[in-house]
Amino acid sequence: MTRDEPKETHFGFRTVAEKDKAGLVHGVFSRVASRYDVMNDLMSVGVHRVWKTAMMDWLVPRDGQHLLDVAGGTGDIAFRFLERAPGARVTVCDMTESMLVEGRKRAEAGKLAERLGWVTGDAMALPFADNSFDRYTISFGIRNVTRIPDALAEARRVLKPGGRLMVLEFSQIPVPMLQWLYDRYSFNVIPVMGQVVANDRDSYQYLVESIRKFPDQEAFAQMIREAGFGRVQWRNLSMGIAALHSGWKL
Repeated sequence: MTRDEPKETHFGFRTVAEKDKAGLVHGVFSRVASRYDVMNDLMSVGVHRVWKTAMMDWLVPRDGQHLLDVAGGTGDIAFRFLERAPGARVTVCDMTESMLVEGRKRAEAGKLAERLGWVTGDAMALPFADNSFDRYTISFGIRNVTRIPDALAEARRVLKPGGRLMVLEFSQIPVPMLQWLYDRYSFNVIPVMGQVVANDRDSYQYLVESIRKFPDQEAFAQMIREAGFGRVQWRNLSMGIAALHSGWKL
């Protein structure tokens, strides 16, 4: 590839120009926003709630902390964080305004308005100053970023020294037969479910494909290390269907 040729990336199993991916992802989440939480419950049979509880258990929210939750439009992580640390603050940042609209509609949003902010922004170019946050979280969002190293670099930039990154993302099951069974479920059931519940098969086909394009646990941990984070660790959830990754700005 010469310097003048457009760079390419993946959008699910499709190859697209880097410059086009953000718009395609934005389209997906704009279409599914109103049914996003319902579909999460259906697709995971409610297990995503257990995973998010595990995330909070490891993150250990504390009063006085300021969390930046990226790609957190509907507020799930923000509400959980503030429930555990009533004296904390959370800023939710999402590139899709319609996802933020859904988050603001939730009953918790009104009760927590003084400690909760909503900002439209890109994970690769966050609209925040250096050293602004104590904690940074992103749940089921980093695999949709066009350039993951750029998003990790931005996470480190906006975290204060001693701040912590935590990522919850779908991952890879280390047992081939179980991965095969999970693949059959994902490709044969989830897009159909998306058609029935959200009237949008294509968006959920993309979401299933995007999981398969995301690096495995150790490869992603290495990306976090290369972004400059220390004490990088990861934990499997549900045998590796999802994983938590943690790193610190030392």
